[in-house]
Amino acid sequence: MTFHFEHSVTRRSILRGATAGMAALSLTSHAQSAWPVKPVTVIVPFPAGGGTDAFARPLSAQFAKLTGKQLIIDNRGGAGGTLGAGIAARAQPDGYTLFMGAVHHAIAPSMYPKLDYDIEKDFVPLALMANVPQVLVVNPKNIPGDFKAFLTQVRGKPGGFNYGSAGAGTSHHLAGELFKQQTQTFITHIPYRGAGPALQDLISGNVDMMFDGLGSSAAHIKGGRIKALMVSGAKRNPAFPNVPCATELGLPDYTVTTWYGMWAPKGTPPDVQARIVEDLRKVAATDELKTIWASNGAEFGNLTPAQFGAFVSAEVKRWAAVVKASGAKLD
Repeated sequence: MTFHFEHSVTRRSILRGATAGMAALSLTSHAQSAWPVKPVTVIVPFPAGGGTDAFARPLSAQFAKLTGKQLIIDNRGGAGGTLGAGIAARAQPDGYTLFMGAVHHAIAPSMYPKLDYDIEKDFVPLALMANVPQVLVVNPKNIPGDFKAFLTQVRGKPGGFNYGSAGAGTSHHLAGELFKQQTQTFITHIPYRGAGPALQDLISGNVDMMFDGLGSSAAHIKGGRIKALMVSGAKRNPAFPNVPCATELGLPDYTVTTWYGMWAPKGTPPDVQARIVEDLRKVAATDELKTIWASNGAEFGNLTPAQFGAFVSAEVKRWAAVVKASGAKLD
């Protein structure tokens, strides 16, 4: 009898434990499938007004409109975008903190000797959100005329002109260094804490030029506050058909693009990752976002998360070679 009593108790305990475990799994599954049950924060590692911000904010607005889920933009500028990246890497991997970074984060490993995160190991890639060409923009009062006149002025006054960037080690910085190398010119680099502040100083005339992503410059070009002299690459951009490309201006090897991507901290549940990717793709397919992207000269990067991860790895290697060849250093 004792044996049967103990066996019966043990069996009931096991059944109760199993039932409790199944209930817990059910609650966990329900919690994950119900994602999000609260607002989601997107860390943008640059100040408001920059290129990343120019895509993150309309994305957030359309995301809320389409899905009813709120994306809160949290601007954390500094150190060429690496400060915000470090904060995002240490965030709770529960699907409620995302990171919208850019090409700068593929450059950073070769520019910064010590980073407190690894873009390839501490994040999971979700989507390549936008890809835009770099554009050479100038303050028209500081530098009047077309590209040929500009080049004559710059070559005639080595060090007499300067260019702003979103920070040392960003694509703006490296684009300027490549330009100097390929045109055999010397232009002084002025780093800022993001493209937004640099653009404001360009508009006010405190700096002469920028090598900017078309996304953050587009509205200012259309408004006449700054002037575009060249887009990088071998073809003109449909949003600005009157701006010549680098190849037709005699710089066939000057190809620099600025891309923006979405990541989640490593450890984010796979089913939550899948939900995020699904929603991002739905938003990118809306007519509203397509129109905004086109007006900024951008294209949505139609890549799977695995393809985006491979793209980032290739970009890290590519920019390491560019940094080495250009001799670029932190200012």
